[in-house]
Amino acid sequence: MQRYINTKRKVDADGKRVYGTTYYPEIPIGNSDTFIQAADRTRLDSLAFTHYGDVSLWWIIAKANGIKGINVLKTGQLIRIPGNVNRIVGKFLELNGG
Repeated sequence: MQRYINTKRKVDADGKRVYGTTYYPEIPIGNSDTFIQAADRTRLDSLAFTHYGDVSLWWIIAKANGIKGINVLKTGQLIRIPGNVNRIVGKFLELNGG
């Protein structure tokens, strides 16, 4: 279970491993979305596992909620869980040549 499994990695001119650019699709609100309130110390990857069965899909919840730079949510924070995961992942693969 790798958190950044979808991030492209390459080696630069000095032989160091670097991460490439990853493009994320827009995630408009949909009828199949659900809303939850975050409990104490709720993490994006644990929400992804609970709702999608895959921790690597944490980025879907982050993107849908405008979350950047954090993994642990504020207690009581209202979070949208997008429902149409297959469409979102398909768009992600389209944008990133996968």
